[in-house]
Amino acid sequence: MERSYEGAICCLNSRRAAAKPNLDDMRGSDDMVEWLKLLGHSIEDLNGLNVIHVAGTKGKGSTCAFAASFLKAHGNATGYPQKIGLYTSPHMKHIRERICIDGEPISRELFTTRFFEIWDKLPDHATPSLDIPRYLQLLALLSFHVFAEEKVNVAIYETHFGGEFDATNIIRMPIVTAITSIAMDHVRLLGPTIEKIAWHKAGIFKSGSLAFSTLQERAVTTVLQQRAAEKGVMLEFVGVDSALPTNATALKPKVQRTNCSLALAVVRAWLSMKAPEAQSHIKDIPIRCIEQFFWPGRYQQINDGNCQWFLDGAHNELSVQHAVQWFAETVSEHQK
Repeated sequence: MERSYEGAICCLNSRRAAAKPNLDDMRGSDDMVEWLKLLGHSIEDLNGLNVIHVAGTKGKGSTCAFAASFLKAHGNATGYPQKIGLYTSPHMKHIRERICIDGEPISRELFTTRFFEIWDKLPDHATPSLDIPRYLQLLALLSFHVFAEEKVNVAIYETHFGGEFDATNIIRMPIVTAITSIAMDHVRLLGPTIEKIAWHKAGIFKSGSLAFSTLQERAVTTVLQQRAAEKGVMLEFVGVDSALPTNATALKPKVQRTNCSLALAVVRAWLSMKAPEAQSHIKDIPIRCIEQFFWPGRYQQINDGNCQWFLDGAHNELSVQHAVQWFAETVSEHQK
């Protein structure tokens, strides 16, 4: 295989499931731990990434992106954190969007180098004792390798689908965990009920880590509280932050106010653990960050001459409802 960026993408795509994905295609099984060892990393190494781990049905990517933006602004003001890793999915234009450092996708050169470093060390055929990593597992392993080798100060992780069996859930000691809004989604993998879906999402809770959630419907709240109690975790539910600016473009979709508020609570908690002496600097950062915030494909508006494009990656019923509401309200404002 040619050791090029295109060759790396070809190798990665060869691990896509031929049929519909199942939990085995993405789970954080014991194999993930063994694969990490083959790469020269351990579970303890992941603890050193100072992880923020985010699960939920909708708003995961936006919440992670808001958190990364807040931490970058804090780092610019205080010097810490200096390097911020962000792992999200899916991507819009190219795969490198899933692995970002300091707000930018890693370069083609870095992707290629780090990819073949792990590709050469991982098994290329399954054995009775060790399987081969599939597409999402391979991406998660690549992100762990990149962030460890590039020595990020914090790594913000969005789960793939669920939580309990997600490949990202081999993170044993995140600093903070967060649950965004939960609804009926990926029912074939996680359902069939909202309670079962919530059970999967809450799998990211870890004893010793701080935990937050947006306000949820009663059935979901009950499950999250039960799972938090089982793990000895103090779970805090976060409403909309009254200090958020009222006229910021990024917050015009009401759901983004919820995601932004959760991200702000998460960042404050992370700073309280990792940089308590500099925490006061966060107070005047959010407004500047929010005014400059941009997350492609999420409530995105493009003005192109006489044409206006409204883009959103809604992929479930609840998200579509929010996207329709945002579209209708935005068009109405422009027609006034």
